[in-house]
Amino acid sequence: MFRAPVVPRARKRSRPADATVSGREGVKFEDVRLYLVERKMGRSRRSFLTQLARSKGFIVEDVLSDDITHVVSEDNQASSLWKWLRECALKNLPDMHVLDVGWFTDSMREGRPVAVETRHLIQCQMNPSAGQGSAPTAQAVVSQYACQRRTTTENNNKIFTDAFEVLAESYEFNEIEGPCLAFRRAASVLKSLSWAVQCLEATRNVPCLGEHTKAVMEEILRYGRSFEVEKILSDERYRTLKLFTSVFGVGPKTADKWYRGGLRSFSDVLGDRGIRLNRMQQSGFLHYGDISRAVSKAEARALRNIIDEAVHAITPDAVLALTGGFRRGKEFGHDVDFIVTTPELGKEKNLLPSIIKRLTKQRILLYCDYQASTFDMSKLPSYRFEAMDHFAKCFLIMRLEGSQVEGGLHLAEGDSRGWRAVRVDLVAPPMDRYAFALLGWSGSRQFERDLRRFARLERNMLLDNHALYDKTKKEFLAATTERDIFAHLGLEYIEPWQRNA
Repeated sequence: MFRAPVVPRARKRSRPADATVSGREGVKFEDVRLYLVERKMGRSRRSFLTQLARSKGFIVEDVLSDDITHVVSEDNQASSLWKWLRECALKNLPDMHVLDVGWFTDSMREGRPVAVETRHLIQCQMNPSAGQGSAPTAQAVVSQYACQRRTTTENNNKIFTDAFEVLAESYEFNEIEGPCLAFRRAASVLKSLSWAVQCLEATRNVPCLGEHTKAVMEEILRYGRSFEVEKILSDERYRTLKLFTSVFGVGPKTADKWYRGGLRSFSDVLGDRGIRLNRMQQSGFLHYGDISRAVSKAEARALRNIIDEAVHAITPDAVLALTGGFRRGKEFGHDVDFIVTTPELGKEKNLLPSIIKRLTKQRILLYCDYQASTFDMSKLPSYRFEAMDHFAKCFLIMRLEGSQVEGGLHLAEGDSRGWRAVRVDLVAPPMDRYAFALLGWSGSRQFERDLRRFARLERNMLLDNHALYDKTKKEFLAATTERDIFAHLGLEYIEPWQRNA
C-alpha cells in the first residue's frame, strides 16, 4: 500500500515555513516542490534522498498536497501509482510532474532541477480490458510543450481541434492574443493524443485544457457540435475577414478596414475606386483561383527540381532544402518553402538576386518580392519575439507546367490549362545560421512557439531563427545541424514529420 497523508487544503507557496530545508545553502529553487513516494523506495532511502535534495537547495515536502510540483517515484507500477494519486483527490494533479527517480538523479548531479523530458515521465498503460474506441482509464503523461511530443499523421480528435481552430482564428481577428494562443495550444495537445477523447474525465491529466476549452469539448461531446463555433461561423464579420485574408498580401488589419468600409466581397473590393491595391495584393487577386488551392507533394517536388537546377547553375556547391509542411511529410500545403545557401560565408548574399534573374529569363516568374538581408549578429540576442527573421528572402508566384509534375497538376475540375500558379518562398541565411533557419522554417508554428518557450522557461536560453543564446553562460551556442540545437536544449531529437503540432 502507498502511504502518504494528504493535506485537504493547499498551502501558499510563499510561506518560508513551508520549506523544510536543512543545510547552510538554504532554498535555491522556490518554484519547485518535491514529494518522494516512500513505497518501493523505502523509508531510509527516502530519508537519505530528502536530505541530499535539501542540502542542494531543493524544497522536499513530507506531505503530499496541491503545493507539490514534482512527484518522484522509484520502481512503482505506473497504473498503481496513478490510481493512488487520483484517489488522493488532488486538484493540482494535472499540473504536477510525475517522474521516475532518474529525473531526481539527473537534478542532483546538475545541482538544479533539470528539464522534464519524455524519458523522465512515468507513463500510464492503457486498460487492456477496454474495448476498441473506449476511453482509457489511464493515459500517457503528456508534456505541455509541443517540442516534447511526437505527432502522428492521424488526428483522433479532429472534431475538437477543428472547433478550436475556428475559435483561435476568431480571437486573432479581434486581436485578442491570450485566448487565441490558449485554443491553439489546446488543439496542439489534442492532436498529439493517440486516443480519441470520449469523455471529459479522460482528459484530467492532459495539460493546456482550460475552463473555456473544456466547456467547448463538453458541448461537443453532449450535442455533437459547439453552438459557440456555429455562431462564429455564421457571423458576417468573421466570414468576411476569413474571405479577405485568404488573398495573398491581405492581413487581418486590411481585411477589417475593408469590412468597416462596408465591403463584403471581392467584387466590392475590386470595384471600389478608393482602394489602391499594392503589387502583392494585385497578384493575389489575379492568381486567386490557383494560389488558394492546395499544392500537392508532386507539385512541390517539381518546384524543387526547378529551383535546384537554377541554384546549382549559379553555384555548384549550393545547399538547398525543402522546408515547411512538405518537410513535415504533408501531402498538401498552401505554398512551398525553400532554404538556399552556400558553404562559403558571404557568398549567399548574391544568391537570391541571381536566382530571380534566372527564373525571370525562363518566363516562369509571375510575381516577385525580394527583401535584402538585414541580419546583424551584433544585434543579437533579441529579447523580443519577432514573427519574421532578418535573412534575405523572396516571396514568389511561379508558373508550373503540367509536364513538369509527375501525375499531373492539382487543378480545379474543368480547368483545361496546362499550367498553374504556385506560391514559393526562398530564404538565404549564412551557412553558420543554416541549422537555426532550417529548424525555424520547418515548423509547425505551434512546435516552434513551444520550442522557444521551452528554451526560455526551462533552459534560460533564447532561441530564434538566427541563434541560440545561453543567458546563464552569456554565450551563443554553435550548431551545424538541428540535432545540435536539440542537444543544447537537452531535448530528445524529434524528426520533422513528427512536428505537426
